[in-house]
Amino acid sequence: MNIRKLRSTATVGAVTTLIIAAGALSWDSSARAQAAPGHCSDQTLNGSYAFEIDGQVLSGPFAGVLRAVAMTQFDGHGDLDQVDFATLNGIPRWTGWRSVIGTYQVNADCTGEAVLNPSDGSPSLHLFLVVANHGQEIKTVVAGNATGSRGTRVN
Repeated sequence: MNIRKLRSTATVGAVTTLIIAAGALSWDSSARAQAAPGHCSDQTLNGSYAFEIDGQVLSGPFAGVLRAVAMTQFDGHGDLDQVDFATLNGIPRWTGWRSVIGTYQVNADCTGEAVLNPSDGSPSLHLFLVVANHGQEIKTVVAGNATGSRGTRVN
């Protein structure tokens, strides 16, 4: 009878150990998955984003303090359309809204780049960007300039 009791206790102990080990392994992998960076892609940006743009153009024919707003539509596949309006030293740079087309790329770590091509013949802009808050926010800096922007998803 003692042997039967001993075997039963050993079996329960072994099963309990296996359950604890399995739970520990699954907890460890879920903890790693939650800590993994971003998991972003071009698809993370899909919809309309309102941007506020500010900074200073340091050199060239249009040097000065820049303030602007933009509405940008990302298609989730690497293309974008935008309208923007800007002032330089408080003076409008153009009349009304200017249209812009461009491309973007979002990396798995939620960093990326974009190229904007304005319709008015202005030089193309190369932006570095960071996607935040599960694609609800975008922060950018223009390469070669002291300007940047903050965008918030509208829809």
